[in-house]
Amino acid sequence: MMTETTANPTLAADGQARHPNVDLSVPPVPVRHPGQWVIGAIAVLAVAALVLSLAQNEKLDWGTVGAYLFTPSVLQGLLVTFELAAIGMVIGVALGILLALARMSHSRVLRGLASGYIWVFRGVPLLVQLLVWGNLGLLFATLGVGIPFTDLTLLEVNTNVLVTGFVAACLGLGLHEAAYMAEVVRGGIMSVDPGQREAAIALGMGGTTAMRRVVLPQAMRVIVPPTGNQFISLLKATSLVSVIAGGDLLTVVQNIGAVNFRTLEMLFVATFWYLVVVSVLSALQHILERRLSRGYTR
Repeated sequence: MMTETTANPTLAADGQARHPNVDLSVPPVPVRHPGQWVIGAIAVLAVAALVLSLAQNEKLDWGTVGAYLFTPSVLQGLLVTFELAAIGMVIGVALGILLALARMSHSRVLRGLASGYIWVFRGVPLLVQLLVWGNLGLLFATLGVGIPFTDLTLLEVNTNVLVTGFVAACLGLGLHEAAYMAEVVRGGIMSVDPGQREAAIALGMGGTTAMRRVVLPQAMRVIVPPTGNQFISLLKATSLVSVIAGGDLLTVVQNIGAVNFRTLEMLFVATFWYLVVVSVLSALQHILERRLSRGYTR
């Protein structure tokens, strides 16, 4: 009767199992992926061909692009773009937190109002919202403060004087962003274990204090990454305010292009600055995410 024997692995000095018949001096052969190399080479060639065709295109005056990159009017438009994005994000975050808390409230009225707000402002395209705010004077000739259901008016202002292109842009961007930030904040709060809030309340904290000092700080780890993405998207969305003369970067370059008839060149100026700004913001977002993830990742 024949028996088949197999060599049992032995335990090496480093604690790892070693098979006696395996020669560990032979280096491992890496797995080759020729398909990935082919696809990568094709992509690089396509990008190189596109860049070369743009650089050698006689219809594009790259000297004009360089001449207008740092002109005061373009830099002023870039500053307005930053201001619109920052103000819109502040409105969006502040209102988004309130909407998120309302959606998680025990009150059916608050939940219904918050859900209705999010449904409307997420359902209507941002461009349409900006056009509505920009033409608010057609709907209301004046805006005022008074006692409801009476003719008593305490303050009344012409709508077109109050709601300028910049103000309309801030309102449109901020109120639209709030609908998305509400879901981001709500998701972050729901990611925190309910026991954290219960423990804080058991220690004598009120519900608001527990939310502010215990729940929200822990939720920030989940809230910050999508918030950074939302801010970058909002900054690019500021280009839409050109339809209501918001004074942003795209509005400025379009106005210059209408004068010097170099429309494409001026659009490349705007493209350059958008890429620079988004690259810087993406790097800052990555640094912030790494700092917030300390203690949570190995």
